[in-house]
Amino acid sequence: MTKKIAREPRWHAFVAMIAAGSLYLALPEPMSIGPSWGLLAIIFLLMIPLVVSWRRGDYDITKILTFIANGIITAAMVASLGVLIYGIPRHLESPQALLRSAIALWFTNVLVFALWYWKLDAGGPLVRDSSRGDLDSSFLFPQMMNQSGDYDSWSPNFIDYLFLAFNTSTAFSPTDTAVLSRWAKLGMMVQSIISLTIVALLAARAVNIL
Repeated sequence: MTKKIAREPRWHAFVAMIAAGSLYLALPEPMSIGPSWGLLAIIFLLMIPLVVSWRRGDYDITKILTFIANGIITAAMVASLGVLIYGIPRHLESPQALLRSAIALWFTNVLVFALWYWKLDAGGPLVRDSSRGDLDSSFLFPQMMNQSGDYDSWSPNFIDYLFLAFNTSTAFSPTDTAVLSRWAKLGMMVQSIISLTIVALLAARAVNIL
């Protein structure tokens, strides 16, 4: 009898996409590209064919739509960060609006890179579903070093990548997870730079206000 493959849940990633779009609503209109609700509307529009294609088993379409959605979120975040960098020395926004924008962009940064790690690592969730216990992963999670008992077929899911992205944005390092591949190292460097930029700009503006 063929053993049924246990698929990792996808709804975590779908919720993360919607959360990133919702965080964009917290930005003042001058810091958003187009209306602040535009990103969330685009994500909702993409989410419909994305969920339908996944339920129907059209995984190639699902993969393309996921890349498009995450690419749009990433582009919106980088553009808004550029507006934030431009506006801080010119005092274009109030301190309250600046704080709100920095917090929203920081959390968006965590979600965006968690989504990228989740989608790119070890061939993506579909490949990980069929390669449990024998992953060609770019990250060495602690569970992978204990391949016995409950961990003999362990595979990371979105929550693990979210934890990794959160640690990278707070500690500027992967903490308990080793980074093995070059693309993952470059990705974490970019994430850390974005996080550090947001924190440094916010600190500089706070000192200026005081």
